[in-house]
Amino acid sequence: MKKRQVVVKKDCSSRSSNTSSSVVRTVRYAECQKNHAANLGGYAVDGCREFMANGEEGTNGALTCAACGCHRNFHRKEVETEVVCEYSPPNFNH
Repeated sequence: MKKRQVVVKKDCSSRSSNTSSSVVRTVRYAECQKNHAANLGGYAVDGCREFMANGEEGTNGALTCAACGCHRNFHRKEVETEVVCEYSPPNFNH
């Protein structure tokens, strides 16, 4: 399987004091890729389509999939990066 990274960028070419930008990264863990038949010399995956944490964030259960019981690292990681530009037009008071 090949890894895929999706990058969404907006052009922030005007660098004035009224423009600010921030980077937003979203990480999602997709299907499980653990080979359950590796010790037999074969290839078999369990069919788990998406990682679902088995516990709250910050606990050991957050790294275990509730559906298949595998560690999160066995699931394909998808990272979406978005550069968000915010522009405030200058306020001209005459």
